[in-house]
Amino acid sequence: MERTVSEVAKLAGVSVRTLRHYDTIGLLPPGRVAANGYRYYGRPELLRLQRILLLRELGVPLPGIARILDEQDDEVAALQGHREELLRERKRLDAMLGAIERTVVALSGDDSVADDEFFAGLSEARSRLRDDLAERYGEEAAAGFEKAVRETEAWTREDYERMGDEGRRLLLRMAAARDRGVGPDTDEALELIEQHYQGVLELWPATPTSYYGLGDLLVENADQRAVVEMVDKDLPEWLAAGVRAYAVKRLGYRRNEEETVRRSV
Repeated sequence: MERTVSEVAKLAGVSVRTLRHYDTIGLLPPGRVAANGYRYYGRPELLRLQRILLLRELGVPLPGIARILDEQDDEVAALQGHREELLRERKRLDAMLGAIERTVVALSGDDSVADDEFFAGLSEARSRLRDDLAERYGEEAAAGFEKAVRETEAWTREDYERMGDEGRRLLLRMAAARDRGVGPDTDEALELIEQHYQGVLELWPATPTSYYGLGDLLVENADQRAVVEMVDKDLPEWLAAGVRAYAVKRLGYRRNEEETVRRSV
């Protein structure tokens, strides 16, 4: 049974644009293209897509996925390999979860967390954020973050806790606005986002493009999302939408179809 690109997108939980991108780079060509230009996918393509999405979940970049799929013809061997990768990933995620929990508890002002645990959790979170920035925006953005980190090396635990308190108060005001039905792109919301933007600039020299992209980090980066959810579990998406609206309306960001700031893969 053949399926259209929109049917496959809905079935797999990805965007049509993602499937077209996979086709363009030769990662997942359709089974056939009709005379009218419609793409159709059969069972072999769906199986290949399943493996692509699994490898993406494991953090394998697209060029690496293409190489893996092209080198593996034996489906059973491929699945066994994926199983081993998943086991390794589970161990990594367990370790990451523990680090995130320590960081969240520390930033929440819990005095029971010793200073060495506090700074260990902070260092681990920074390392993950640095890697995420490099993956999304390149080494230049990651280098900017590292520079900001160096400039805060003299900060004490009290400095970080003060910053955390200020951030939580701002998030609480945002949560209250959201509860009142304030849209993330309204003037009232953007005034709150202005304070968030200024706070980001203290720690990271964000450009209009990277600040717009920060919307992705707020919902996709486990550390960033956990900090926001600590105040309100429903706030990350609202804040992310507000960040993007602020970048467009206040910073003059203009999204270009060729840009890859917001990744759908």
